[in-house]
This record gives sequence, structure tokens and C-alpha cells, in this order.
Amino acid sequence: MTKKMKVAIMTGIGKIEFTERDIPKPSADEVLVKVEYCGICGSDLHYFETGRIGNYIVEPPFVLGHESSGTVVAVGENVKNLKTGDRVALEPGITCGKCEFCRKGVYNLCPDVIFFATPPVDGVFQEYVAHPADLCFKLPEKVDTMEGALIEPLAVGFHAAMQGHAHAGQTAVVFGAGCIGLVSMLALKAMGVSTIYVVDLMQNRLDKALELGATAVINAKEFDAVKEIIRLTEGKGIDLAIETAGSEITTRQCIDVAKKGSTIVLVGYSKSGEMTLPISLAIDKELTFTSVFRYRHIYPMAIEAVANGKIDLKGIVTNEFDFDDVQTAMERSLVDQANIVKSVIRIAK
Repeated sequence: MTKKMKVAIMTGIGKIEFTERDIPKPSADEVLVKVEYCGICGSDLHYFETGRIGNYIVEPPFVLGHESSGTVVAVGENVKNLKTGDRVALEPGITCGKCEFCRKGVYNLCPDVIFFATPPVDGVFQEYVAHPADLCFKLPEKVDTMEGALIEPLAVGFHAAMQGHAHAGQTAVVFGAGCIGLVSMLALKAMGVSTIYVVDLMQNRLDKALELGATAVINAKEFDAVKEIIRLTEGKGIDLAIETAGSEITTRQCIDVAKKGSTIVLVGYSKSGEMTLPISLAIDKELTFTSVFRYRHIYPMAIEAVANGKIDLKGIVTNEFDFDDVQTAMERSLVDQANIVKSVIRIAK
């Protein structure tokens, strides 16, 4: 194996260049993974476009990418659960294991988490990465490495569905049909929810939602989403609403269409970080609000759902790019959202 690897580094706003770095050596508890696929996440695009998300500020050179999968090519001396040649999906957050949140099992809330592509931590737009073996989940034969890379966003969707206590017999709505909206819909279906409406402004995304099994879709550019949902539910409203668009309008619409006593799950981040909401109406309906920050304890169940055919992960992918074309991949994914729903980058050839 050569001792150098190709790495795509963000050198400035909207600019990615290639460099060479040493291939990392796995520690005793790590494995070295040859990265085969990496998804482009909305956070990657936001860092690429603006250089920051809230208090997380990119200081170039910086490596994007956190949705990854590949093949184990070396193992540390303490690793027993994986071997060379195993294909794995990488859970990107390394937590401290000691804080109150880690001890309680809600490790996604660890304040000291080290997460791929969250400044100052580099991501995995690179040919190799060393990662803790306990955060590398073996893929069964029926799941390929493209699907393995998409386990990360699927985990967010499952966490959203689980936060809303999704179950059979519910009627649900998902606001936003981007990648996270679509995987939330897929997770709802896998958990037994059979009636799911999806709302978006872009028809191609709604078409993809229908293709993946939405009961009905609503183009909010053409129809009043609240009136349509009330009509579709014969005036009853929704048992569970998942908001992935991160807009004040759609969050207010969640409250409007919710049944009394129902649940709203907030997933999307608003650009301003603040919203004005009809709280009196929410109180009158005794609504439960819950939210999602990444995920916890979900990779194994998400992988199993894909392996068992309950979820068509490849169905959300609209564009695949070679690693050499990462600059184009980022630019197109940013400016052509009317046509691109989800892009993946094939790192290994």
C-alpha cells in the first residue's frame, strides 16, 4: 500500500482542491478503512457555501464529508469484531463515554463529541480513514457500500420517527422532501406507518417521495398545504408531523394540521435560528414537541432494515460523482436542487 492518499480540502468559500496526506495508521482500537462512498449532506453544502454553521466556523484547509462507507484494510491489535476485507458503515461521532449524557445512553448529546466534518474536525472526503472499530458497522452481503454511506442520514430519519413514537395506525406528514425528509418517510414506513403525506415546494422531490411510497404529496407552491392535509384526512388532522425543512412557515403548518394530543418532531434547522409560533394553539391542542440531534443506537437497526428490503436507500440517490469531480459535485448539488435530491461521491475506483 502506498503511504500517501488523495484528500479533497476546502481551501476557501466554494473552493475545493486536492492534496496528498499520509495514510493514517490505526491505533490499537481502530481500523483503517478504504473509503468507497461518501454522501454529500446539507451541512457540507452549507459549509461550502458560507464557511460556517452557527458557531462552527471553517478554517481552511478543511475536509468535508461525514456520510461514509468502505472496506477495512487494516485492524488494530485490540480489534476483535472486524477483519480485513469487511465492508463497513462508519458512524461519524466519537463521544467521550464519561459525561452524564454518555453514561445515560444518550451519547448523541455528548458535549465533547468529535464528529467528522464539524470544524475543527476533518471529514472523510479522502481515500482512507482510521476510525474506532466500535463505530464501524459491518455490512451484510445484501447491503453495498453506497447504501452503507447512506446509513448515516437514514439514522437521522429513524431517530426522528422514534422520537415521534411512530407506529402502525398513525397518519403522518413530513414537511420537506430533501434527503432527510425522504429517509424520515422511509423510516416511518418501516415502523408501520402506512399513511404518510409529504409536502415540498419542488416537484422533483415530491415525485421521488411518491416513487418511494408516500401516500400522497402536496406541492406547496400550487396548493395550500394545510387545507390539503385537512381535506385528505377528512378534517381529522395528523397524528405525527415531522418537520425537516427548517422554516417557520412549515413549523406553523405542523401546528395547524396536528390533531389534539399529537406529536411534532423538529428536525430541520432554521437559517435564522429563531421562529415565531402560535404557541396558544399548540397549548390548546396539548401538542408534544420533540426534536432531533443526530441519532443514537440506530446503525444496527438501520442496516438490518435495508438488508431485509424494508427500505430502498438507493432510491433517494439522484446523482453519483467521481472523487476527481468533487468540486463539480458540490457546486451542482448546491445550485441545482430542483433536480438533485441526493448526491454521492465514489471515492474509491
